Amino acid sequence: EVCCMSITSVERQVFDFLGYQWAPILVNFLHVIVVILGLFGTVQYKPRYIVLYIVWMVFWVTWNVFICCLYLDLGGLSKDSNYLSLGLSSYRSWWKDNGPGCENRNLPTTRWQHLESPALVSELGCVLEYQYIEVMHSALQVFFSALGFVFACYVVNIFNEEEDACL
Repeated sequence: EVCCMSITSVERQVFDFLGYQWAPILVNFLHVIVVILGLFGTVQYKPRYIVLYIVWMVFWVTWNVFICCLYLDLGGLSKDSNYLSLGLSSYRSWWKDNGPGCENRNLPTTRWQHLESPALVSELGCVLEYQYIEVMHSALQVFFSALGFVFACYVVNIFNEEEDACL
């Protein structure tokens, strides 16, 4: 579970770097640190680190729900805003230009599909639009976070039971 969470976090970190999305980069970096501390706390029998991990998982789920709402344009949020780049750049999700099955986004110079048919080309499509890829990444993070939360609560409970048995 920790391995899957770490892999998905690092993968997400790479694509956030490629898109110059500074807020997710900072939060993902903190997430990797807290996951390492949580793992250290489990191995070294340090319940305080695991409790830190549990508290972080609550924040992490909240962050990923925010990301889902942002990319789905829910709650007054807009995927076209510059929240994630902290207003420092005009870059958006890396997936917007490089999504799976995306055709060349360079529009024809005439912007007409066919000269005899005046259908205006506004944007060439993708198999899966970028906002859904971002939402799937966040949903996967929420899933792994929920598993991590349950596992961490279980480990803290076992540590407390062993401590009580020793007393």
